[in-house]
Amino acid sequence: MTYVDGFVIPVPDANRDSYQKMAKLCAPVFKKHGALSVVECWADDVPEGKVTSFPMAVKLAKGESVVFSWITWPSKEVREAGNKKAIDELQGICSEKDVPFDGKRMIFGGFETIVEA
Repeated sequence: MTYVDGFVIPVPDANRDSYQKMAKLCAPVFKKHGALSVVECWADDVPEGKVTSFPMAVKLAKGESVVFSWITWPSKEVREAGNKKAIDELQGICSEKDVPFDGKRMIFGGFETIVEA
């Protein structure tokens, strides 16, 4: 079964184009190093919750939207090797100051697939 890296990110609406450009730059690098797919989704129907929600999870501020994204890998082993290579390569392409969002509020993690249909 595949392995998935998941991300929930607050991005200023004014930075949507910059975020999309960054994502288009990064996706081929991850695929070059073994990722099967890279998906980036801009919030369209993401309600504020009473107990928990995507907006609450990232402390969404006025003028920001939630981005939900994931990278699918063939296995955790491929992810561990490929992710390191991709990050190393991307550090040579862009710096942290080029990132169009607040990385301190990003939620991320690796997930073992248990059902894939």
